[in-house]
Amino acid sequence: MNKLENLIESQLDNLDSKLREKATEQWLEVGTIVAPQGLQGEIRVYPQSDFPERFQKPGQRWLKRSGQEPFAVNLIRGRYVPGKDLYIITLEGVTSCEAVDALRGCKLVVLQSDRPQLPPDQYHVLDLIGLGVYHQKTGVAIGTVVDIIPAGNDLLEVELAEQPPIVVTPEKVIPNRKSKIPKPKRQTTPRPVTILIPFVYEIVPVVDLAQQRLEINPPEGLLEINF
Repeated sequence: MNKLENLIESQLDNLDSKLREKATEQWLEVGTIVAPQGLQGEIRVYPQSDFPERFQKPGQRWLKRSGQEPFAVNLIRGRYVPGKDLYIITLEGVTSCEAVDALRGCKLVVLQSDRPQLPPDQYHVLDLIGLGVYHQKTGVAIGTVVDIIPAGNDLLEVELAEQPPIVVTPEKVIPNRKSKIPKPKRQTTPRPVTILIPFVYEIVPVVDLAQQRLEINPPEGLLEINF
C-alpha cells in the first residue's frame, strides 16, 4: 500500500468515526412542520425553540420522521409571523405544496452539542420538560412539568402528581332510530389535571437540572387556582 492509499484510508476512517459519533449523539427537537404556506413550497413551522436563528439563518438543518434517522436539508430563508407563533421557511428543493405535504409532521432537530450557551438563571425549554416539581418547605411532590407557555412571565404547565377523583355522571341514552335500541355513548379518557405556575424566582427559587427537580414556594391559592 503506497502513501496515497494510506492517506485515503486514514481520511475514510476519520470520516467513519465522525459519522458514528453523530449517530450516537442526542437530537433535540426545535420545531415541527405543520402545513404548507401558499403554493410555492413555503413551509409553516411551529417552533419549540426560543432562538430565531434556528429558522431564519440560512444553512444546513436536519429533519426527522418518526422512527427514522434524521436527514440533512438546506434552509434558504425564514421569517417569523407575529401573532401566530409560527415561522415560514424555505428549504432547498421544496418547491410545491405537495412537497411540503410529504414533510408534514417532520421534526426540525439539532444536535444537543449545537445548543447555544445561556447566561445563568436561563434554561432551555427542553431541559425543563419532565422535571419534578416539589414544595420547597414541605418537600411534597406537586407534579411534573409537561409544557412551557410563553407569556409576559413564562408559565410552567405542571401535571399534578395526585389527580382529583374522576366524577362519573350518568350518560344520556341516545336511541338508535332504526332499531330503537339505546346506542352506547363513546367513552373518553379524561385529560390529566394541570396547573400553571409562573416561572419567576420568587415562586421557583430552585432549578436543579442535575437532580431533575424544581422547588417552588407557591403563594396562597396558586395550586388551586386552575381547578
